[in-house]
Formats: sequence, structure tokens, C-alpha cells
Amino acid sequence: MKKLIVLTGAGISAESGISTFRDADGLWYQHRIEDVASPEGWRRDPELVLEFYNQRRRQLQTVKPNAGHLGLAALEAHFDVQIITQNVDDLHERAGSTKVLHLHGELLKSRSDRHPDLVYDCPGDLRLGDLCTRGCQLRPHIVWFGETVPLMTPAIEIAREADIFAVIGTSLQVYPAASLTSYVPRGIPFFYIDIDPAVNFQISSISNLVIIAAPATTGVQMMINKLLP
Repeated sequence: MKKLIVLTGAGISAESGISTFRDADGLWYQHRIEDVASPEGWRRDPELVLEFYNQRRRQLQTVKPNAGHLGLAALEAHFDVQIITQNVDDLHERAGSTKVLHLHGELLKSRSDRHPDLVYDCPGDLRLGDLCTRGCQLRPHIVWFGETVPLMTPAIEIAREADIFAVIGTSLQVYPAASLTSYVPRGIPFFYIDIDPAVNFQISSISNLVIIAAPATTGVQMMINKLLP
């Protein structure tokens, strides 16, 4: 089977009702990004950070995968599909995708504040006093601003193996995730699906580029029509 590698961003989840990470006023659910998505914010007010992600976790239970997620899952019948997502929700998995790498962490997991390799399932609320097996406070398993992206190296290796590559629902402005396009083999089919695609120099120089200016819910089906004529 050919390897179809897909990089997804906030746009695909937004269509399920999950707000994008940064909206027009620079706030995320009426909170400053620095207060709820940075190591400094965590040190300053861990209770605020924990409750913020508790609310996001509760909201996640109220939304469902959309046609974009479901279309990518259905493509596993025809391709070896690997999804690299910048999203922290589990909508790809709930849609049926079996290979999903979460670059920026997972909302439904927690990890030790002092021992990052200690990661746990976290389907419900997380509170101060919830400890890892080594006695340290648990924090959201999220890559915050200013932190390294531990899964970037395996993501690069996956991108290098692509026979077909697709970017869906991202403006390609968030690094290092956006740099994955530079590791994609030249000359392979490359799809860029976004309601407002940001065609920068890096993208415009790609040969065999197909731009689909549409939301994921319709754009994924348009890609499927091209892949499976």
C-alpha cells in the first residue's frame, strides 16, 4: 500500500465545534495564551491551568468527529494512512484512524510535572494533589509555548516516507510543525486543504501541488475523489 501522510491542524477540529487555538482577539476561551499554555503560566497559577484544561476535556465529550475526520479514516481501506496532528483532541481516533501522532500532546492524558516520561490516561478532571507514581504533581500532557516538541523527530521520519502527502486545516504558521513539509519527498502528490490556504514560498515551490480551498468537511472528499477516481 502507498503511504499517505496527513498533517492536520486546528481547522479540521473547528468544524466539530472546537475553537481554534488563537482567535482574532488573541485569546483562547477568554484566557490569555500565556496564562494557560506556557510553563510560566503553570508555575504562576497551576489551579487556573488545571481548570482550563478540565473545561476543555469536558467540552471534548460534547463534540463528534466530522466528515473530514471520517473521510481520512475511510482512506485506510486504500492507503497506509499516518496522521500527524497538531490537535490535542481525540477526534481522529474516534473517527476510526488507527495511526495518529499527536505533536502537541493529548488532552485526554496527563503527565508528571517532574518526570515527563510518566504519562497517564486522563478522561476526567485533574486537580492539585493528583500525583504521579513518583509523588509529583500531574499536569496536562500538552506541549506548551516555549517547550520542545518531543515527537518532532519521529514525525520527520514519517514525512520522509510519504508516497502522498496532505496538509489539512492549518495555516502552516506554527513551527516546528510547519517545517515538516520541507522533509516530504519531492515530486510526490501533495494536497493542501484549507478554507484559506496560506501559500507561502515553501508551499508554492512544491511540484505536484494540489490546492483545495475548502473546509475539511468537503475538502477531504474532494481529495478522495482525486485519489480514487
